[in-house]
Amino acid sequence: MLTKIKKVLDRSLEVLVTVSMAVLVLDVVWQVFTRYVLQDPSSWTEELATFLMIWVGMLGASVALNRGAHLGIDYFVAKLPEKKRLYTVLAVFALVAIFSLHILIIGGIQLVSITLRTNQVSPALGLKMGYVYLALPISGFFLLFYSVELFVETFTALIKGRRIEQPHDFESTAAMD
Repeated sequence: MLTKIKKVLDRSLEVLVTVSMAVLVLDVVWQVFTRYVLQDPSSWTEELATFLMIWVGMLGASVALNRGAHLGIDYFVAKLPEKKRLYTVLAVFALVAIFSLHILIIGGIQLVSITLRTNQVSPALGLKMGYVYLALPISGFFLLFYSVELFVETFTALIKGRRIEQPHDFESTAAMD
């Protein structure tokens, strides 16, 4: 049951990021077309591109964490013995979860709430800014969900003494020095 829910969440998130990215590309193409071909730049395209970049960046970070492709500096971690490497990975997932909960979810909900209450709107689109800032708690939820899931998987592997599949090839990275 939980696996089914996770698959639905994963797929929904990936579709949302893909659609947002496609709209962003179309928006930028339209912006360039109106500016250079029609010689009459569109007034709303730059603002929409900015808002879409926020959403794509925040939600894309969640997708990357889930896929094990999140940006990380694993050069030094790769040189650690496996058990210490697992402790380091556990610490990282715990820190991501804490940050996601406190800053992105709790802080993001407060930001969205204040912004909606004060009725702030964007100048070109007339969009309530609270909706733009919803990217924070939504991505925070996914980052928290995935970091807790990966923490549990790593912790279970550590307790059972199992070797876990690493998202990156640590051995080949360590061999490059």
